[in-house]
Amino acid sequence: MRTAIYPGSFDPITYGHVDIIKRSLAIADRVIVGVLGNSAKRPLFTASERVEQVRLAVRGLRRVEVESFDGLLVDFLRRKHGSMVIRGLRAVSDFEYEFQLALTNRRLERTAETVFLMPAERYTFLSSSVVKEIARLRGSVRGLVPPHVASALKGKHRLA
Repeated sequence: MRTAIYPGSFDPITYGHVDIIKRSLAIADRVIVGVLGNSAKRPLFTASERVEQVRLAVRGLRRVEVESFDGLLVDFLRRKHGSMVIRGLRAVSDFEYEFQLALTNRRLERTAETVFLMPAERYTFLSSSVVKEIARLRGSVRGLVPPHVASALKGKHRLA
């Protein structure tokens, strides 16, 4: 069984992430979305909120699991018997950083293979940071994130 790990902070999950998850199902028997718990990015949502948001976003997709993890990705990959790491590439500017991570992971775990997937063209500009900035400025994130995420973003910014 080919198990793919799709790691990230998913703060919040976007339709671009969902697109990558769906594409991953074409090359893996099982996809585990690994939500990084102790992100150095100072996430807007807690790890448990992000896990729940991802679960709701992928509900109905068979062969997809969601869980949080802390520590090294290669340790999570080993624990889950993963055979590949999925990473999304939106633009050439993403490649250098992602390539460095892939080589580092391979150095730490020689069997760690990274597969780069491009989202649908309409999502190539989309990032969680862009979504959070739009929401912070009270703009519409409709069409960028699932409705439950849009509501959660409104709730966070209403409290601010």
